[in-house]
Amino acid sequence: MGLFDLTGKRALITGASQGIGLALAKGLAEAGAAVVLNGRDAGRLEAAVAQVSGARGLAFDVTDYKAARAAVDGFEAEVGAIDILVNNAGMQHRGALEDFPEEVFQRLLQTNIASVFNVGQACARHMIRRGAGKIINIASVQTALARPGIAPYTATKGAVGNLTKGMAVDWARHGLQCNAIAPGYFDTPLNAALVADPAFTEWLEKRTPAGRWGRVEELVGACVFLASAASSFVNGQCLYVDGGITTSL
Repeated sequence: MGLFDLTGKRALITGASQGIGLALAKGLAEAGAAVVLNGRDAGRLEAAVAQVSGARGLAFDVTDYKAARAAVDGFEAEVGAIDILVNNAGMQHRGALEDFPEEVFQRLLQTNIASVFNVGQACARHMIRRGAGKIINIASVQTALARPGIAPYTATKGAVGNLTKGMAVDWARHGLQCNAIAPGYFDTPLNAALVADPAFTEWLEKRTPAGRWGRVEELVGACVFLASAASSFVNGQCLYVDGGITTSL
């Protein structure tokens, strides 16, 4: 089991104030990593940090290239290496594509895909110098599938999947492993409206072979695997944790 031990490693998780990001931060900490939680809202971030043993916060806006670079460079210089990056920050907005607001589309692009580039590049520059590093991008079941009302979100998550492949192709030779986790439908604040909709839940339970919503804790195993030595020859992959929804018609 030593392959999965993260003792001595430090992980930065973006968008970690709640939901999937907070669950992954707790899971990586339990596996032995020192965790650094990122978020934009300092108050919410402080509350989240208090829930994770030994954690610290690093507040910056992942959509701001210069801010992300400065935060990562400053942390590396003042505290130490970031060995593991989990690019989790994301947003959702539902609406008919023909009426979708242009400003919201741009915000989705910045939050869901530009952030992966911004923080990924900032961390990778240090990882490349050290000859080792783990980057885990949070994709989605929408990386492979589409459903009505979320076409722009689907586009961003498709891009996350392909950027992950590009990261692996460019950086594997430097000792980095860059992979993605693609959650199915999980009970998170991002999905609160769907969770509260009995008709959608009924559809989901019939559509998903597992017959239920996912629990955020069920993403931890995949994250620990991809963050650890157990995945030392796994690169450019998108691991679907979705109760079987992408395998079933």
